[in-house]
Amino acid sequence: NQKTAYSGLVSRENPEQLIIALEPEAASIYCRKLRLHQMVDLGTQTTQNGFSPSDNVGSGMSQAKEHVRRNRQSRTFLVENVIGELWSELEEGDRYVVVDCGGGTVDLTVHQIRLPEGHLKELYKASGGPYGSIGIDYEFEKLLCKIFGQDFIDQFKIKRPAAWVDLMIAFESRKRAAAPDRTNPLNINLPFSFIDYYKKFRGHSVEHALRKSNVDFVKWSSQGMLRMNPDAMNSLFKPTIDHIIQHLTELFEKPEVSDIKFLFLVGGFAESPLLQQAVQNMLQGRSRIIIPHDVGLTILKGAVLFGLDPSVIKVRRSPLTYGVGVLNRFVEGKHPPEKLLVKDGTRWCTDVFDTFIAADQSVALGEMVKRSYTPAKPSQQVIVIHVYCSEKENASFISEPGVRKCGTLRLDVSGTESTAARREIQTLMQFGDTEIRAMAVDVSTGRTVKASIDFLSH
Repeated sequence: NQKTAYSGLVSRENPEQLIIALEPEAASIYCRKLRLHQMVDLGTQTTQNGFSPSDNVGSGMSQAKEHVRRNRQSRTFLVENVIGELWSELEEGDRYVVVDCGGGTVDLTVHQIRLPEGHLKELYKASGGPYGSIGIDYEFEKLLCKIFGQDFIDQFKIKRPAAWVDLMIAFESRKRAAAPDRTNPLNINLPFSFIDYYKKFRGHSVEHALRKSNVDFVKWSSQGMLRMNPDAMNSLFKPTIDHIIQHLTELFEKPEVSDIKFLFLVGGFAESPLLQQAVQNMLQGRSRIIIPHDVGLTILKGAVLFGLDPSVIKVRRSPLTYGVGVLNRFVEGKHPPEKLLVKDGTRWCTDVFDTFIAADQSVALGEMVKRSYTPAKPSQQVIVIHVYCSEKENASFISEPGVRKCGTLRLDVSGTESTAARREIQTLMQFGDTEIRAMAVDVSTGRTVKASIDFLSH
């Protein structure tokens, strides 16, 4: 197993001791077990900790965090062997969406509850878009370029990288203070080396640049800070949040995403009151919006729960179409002439895509795909088969645009020599787990053949 070879986390003899947890699934597993004191319900405009309904979203979150900090009991959820109170509101067939808003991407997953055990079925595969909170940092950088010039910013990042990091850290802290109802300005500390380097680069001061720029919503503070009015800060969020809302709107238009009971907002960016308000406005009360406390730890806690019971996700959707290239008998009129191969008088079609599993196909946990392979020569010790993938559901040939080689299936047939005229190696591939696994048996002898799939070196 390749993951063990590179990580050293477990031994080669026991690779199954390491389980891969998928982030959206981990978030989903944790969210469905939430108890009422561990979440903020935006649908009721109040936290579930007895805070006043008049509190706005942002203050509700900060109060909830303070409550969690003071009351350590509410952070011991993972060791409490109880079913969450939110669980009592979920019934057979109920659907919910998990929106994982991180720094780089926003991933959406739709799960359906299957009772009585509470197993989950993935209705819609995790879809990610590059709409994470880092997009706000890009907008801030564009604003700096508009004020001070692209050439200066490019040079400053190269010549003073540590100061650039300090500036972005200062922006990060003010970014977290942005809220829909904020009225007072936000001050962003400019490192001294920024002010000094700009003077040397341009021959005039940062203050002069701000006065001369046509950006009237950013002023110079006498304390050496950029002073942004709240609307200016909020406008930096707009492109990223608009992308997320568009992504969500498209998701809710899909037939499999009807009648969604809950929408769970998780990940660090989920703490943003601006994002919370935008999601509320988009949904218009169609689903309850739930935000766990410590949203940044949701995936970590969910991964622990998944490790305790990996079978909790019973059905997944394949993100890609997987298969191998094979030779099929050539059929006139069906196969392209350029794919014709004549061997020992037999007409073959080359490069045929033999599909194991199709993109967006529902795959049950433990579901197997069976194929048989024959060594080209009796003395052959290893069979190497290239695995191909595509985002398209139906691929006909491995040479088509969008089809790429993604892995290698290796069958070690040494030590299983047989007197049979034609050796058949029956291979089983399991696709329903978080990893694709392979097993193989020599049909004539019944002996196990070492089988492995390597996706890391491609």
